[in-house]
Amino acid sequence: MSQASLFDLQPARRVWKVSELTGQIAAILEGSFEQVWIEGEVSNYRPAQSGHLYFTLKDSRSQIRCVCFRDQARMLKFRPEDGLQVTMRGSLGVYEPRGEYQIYVSHIEPVGAGALQLAFEQLKKKLQEEGLFEQSRKQPLPLLPCCIGVVTSPAGAAIRDILRVLKRRFANARVQIFPVKVQGDGAAGEIAAAIRYFNRSKLAEVLIVARGGGSLEDLWAFNEEAVARAIAASEIPVITGVGHETDFTIADFAADLRAPTPSAAAEIVVRSR
Repeated sequence: MSQASLFDLQPARRVWKVSELTGQIAAILEGSFEQVWIEGEVSNYRPAQSGHLYFTLKDSRSQIRCVCFRDQARMLKFRPEDGLQVTMRGSLGVYEPRGEYQIYVSHIEPVGAGALQLAFEQLKKKLQEEGLFEQSRKQPLPLLPCCIGVVTSPAGAAIRDILRVLKRRFANARVQIFPVKVQGDGAAGEIAAAIRYFNRSKLAEVLIVARGGGSLEDLWAFNEEAVARAIAASEIPVITGVGHETDFTIADFAADLRAPTPSAAAEIVVRSR
């Protein structure tokens, strides 16, 4: 058999362009791993100004790049940090300009500690380091306020308890109620806005920020940064009465005084009478 015949029997050579091969690899990976759960340790954590979160997930033998885009990052109850062990859900994809595969993260939860408890500790540490909880920032409550502002739900047990105590102890006091949601989406924004409103309008000499008891999830609005900062910035003294005696929130640390319950907050406000 001639040399030319041998050459004709060899398979045809397919020459790929780099972008073509990368695109084929991306299609295979993205089609095979549309939704995966993966566990590992966070390292090289880097939040971008755009709101996206970039980091690496690793174990003892390997690592993979991860990105959590802004819209998903907004939904996280805590922020990843280097050394944290997490479980993530996401899709595998290829960043074609660099030919690198990575996880597009849609959900993250810490291994061991709950996400809400971790978020609580992270925010508490951050605000404490800023000095928002310093005793020197605390304002004294007025001795006998004639006008008391109350920030709470108009439909909850807390407002009924507060009004009952105030009527019994100081019936002449004027009470201004700013109705807000005390749990769920938008609650933290409403609470912070109410505190700012009282400060602008000067309608109260002291503020009670309150709600009845509930789970950590139920009380979460009072653990939001916006509420803590609104309380810390208030020129009107703020007393919190959130949940039961054993419940502590970030708002309690920022307030000028914490009461164990809503009714106890009312008792304290008019104790001089």
